[in-house]
Amino acid sequence: MKIKDWFIGDTSKTSVQFFRSLFVGGIATIADMVIMILIRELLHVPEGVAAVFGFIVGLAVNYIVSTYWVFAKAKVKNRIIDFIGFAVIGIIGLGLTQLIIEPFSTLGMFGTGWFVQWQIFGGLLPADKYYIVGKVLAVVIVYMWNFFARKFILYRKVEEKDKPAKNEETEKTDTVR
Repeated sequence: MKIKDWFIGDTSKTSVQFFRSLFVGGIATIADMVIMILIRELLHVPEGVAAVFGFIVGLAVNYIVSTYWVFAKAKVKNRIIDFIGFAVIGIIGLGLTQLIIEPFSTLGMFGTGWFVQWQIFGGLLPADKYYIVGKVLAVVIVYMWNFFARKFILYRKVEEKDKPAKNEETEKTDTVR
């Protein structure tokens, strides 16, 4: 496989899609985390609420870039239905994120989280910043969920019939080699 194949063109190779998805997920995660932290720190809203706003921005970035660069062929041709499926998988990921962040929260939905109460990071990190550790942990776990669920539920392999046809000149050159 050529290096350019990792970055250019449609592919159904899981390794290439996973690689590309890391870039897309990284960009979407940065957008998600920046929005979450800004809303939490500037508006002083609970971490879980701030995470929802970050999620919405991250989801939009992820969908737009993924549908053009990571996954070539959607099983569903209707973009609205495709986005709804993409969003549902993301919402499940958001639920997982909430569950993972909760024990690290000072303003959690269920009160102060366990890790904050137990001061597991001692003096290394202020208790009101533990939620960032929870978010980083959630990013890794939820990334795996999102990638594999989307790959196997929403997108199909690029079939030979979907690939551009070779012209006669290319075929002659290929057979001579």
